[in-house]
Amino acid sequence: MGRDRTNWCQPIATLHFIKSTMPHLTLEYTDSLPQFNAGETLAALNKSLVASGHFDEIDVKSRAIRLTTYLVGTSTDSHAFIHAKLAILSGRSIQIRQALSESLLHALQASSSKYTDTHLQICVEVQEIERETYSKSTSPNTAKEET
Repeated sequence: MGRDRTNWCQPIATLHFIKSTMPHLTLEYTDSLPQFNAGETLAALNKSLVASGHFDEIDVKSRAIRLTTYLVGTSTDSHAFIHAKLAILSGRSIQIRQALSESLLHALQASSSKYTDTHLQICVEVQEIERETYSKSTSPNTAKEET
C-alpha cells in the first residue's frame, strides 16, 4: 500500500517531501511578437496568482517558452498567439478555476495590448493535477508542512 501524503514531512537523504499548493504556469508565445517581454509578463501573472489568495508566493513556479515553429490556421499571414497553461492540484471548485483563468487572461491582455497590427489570440487553460499522485521535494531549510 502507498503512503498517505496528506500531511507528512519525512526526511529522505537531504530532502524532505511535502504536500504542496503548487501551481505551475507555462506560458507559450509565438516569435511573431518580437517586443513581447516574457519576464515582465511572468511577473504579472505570478502577482495575479498570489493576489488570488490561493497560493503562497514561494510556491508559484512559472516559465516562458518562445515558439519558433507554429501555425495559426492555414495561412502564413501575421498571426500570433499567447497560451498560458496553469496546472494546479485537484480539489478547487469550478468557480475558483474560472476566476483564476479570468485573472490570468486580464494580465495577459494588459501585457500584449500594444499588438494592434497582428491577429493575436490569447488563451488560458487551467488543468488539475491529481493531488494523490503529485510529489514535490525541497531542501531542508525551505521545507514546511502545510495543512
